[in-house]
Amino acid sequence: MLLHIPDLLTKDETDHCCAVLQQSQWADGRHTAGDQAAKIKNNLQIPTDSEEARALGDIVLRALGRNALFNSAALPLRVLPPMFNRYDPGMTFGAHTDNAIRSLPNGMRMRADVSTTLFLTDPDTYEGGELEIEDTYGTQRVKFAAGDAVLYPASSLHRVMPVTRGSRWASFFWTQSMIRSDEKRRNLFELDKAIQSIRAQLGDDNPGALGVVGHYHNLLREWAEL
Repeated sequence: MLLHIPDLLTKDETDHCCAVLQQSQWADGRHTAGDQAAKIKNNLQIPTDSEEARALGDIVLRALGRNALFNSAALPLRVLPPMFNRYDPGMTFGAHTDNAIRSLPNGMRMRADVSTTLFLTDPDTYEGGELEIEDTYGTQRVKFAAGDAVLYPASSLHRVMPVTRGSRWASFFWTQSMIRSDEKRRNLFELDKAIQSIRAQLGDDNPGALGVVGHYHNLLREWAEL
């Protein structure tokens, strides 16, 4: 499932992130890539242990906590602290699949089920830099407004197309979902959307609404891994 999440960050939050990043020290992005990915990765990143990365990451995490669409689609159990990257002219990241296992700052490991890219720069300010994602739904290229995010399976083959003008800044992170299967997550997400529509039309105490809500939670109870 590929999902566009509009306005994950407010304009003020996005502008603040960009202002902080403007004054930050960028490092070679290959330092956080595996051996294979490092050969096709050409970008800049903010060091993950920097004060700026931690402060901006907290802003993104708070935004995720209040975003109903993200929580419905990802059903998050753990989220890796957000990282921040930059693509200047000529920079790109070739086709790759994200690593399945990531390490949290406390040393605990997590499974990367869902990838998210949060766009921080207005698409009119740069050319190229589209995120191309291949999966069972086909191949799609996305380049969303500043503050918008895209959520997609971490198992997808994806790439960042070369930037030819300007500079593309983004945050990226991974989520371990309570539901390992992308298909089951998609089914629960579609069911949740239907529930919201039914509740709005029939009310929360309608027997049909109560029935589908119960069905949703029984599926979640059966499929969740905690």
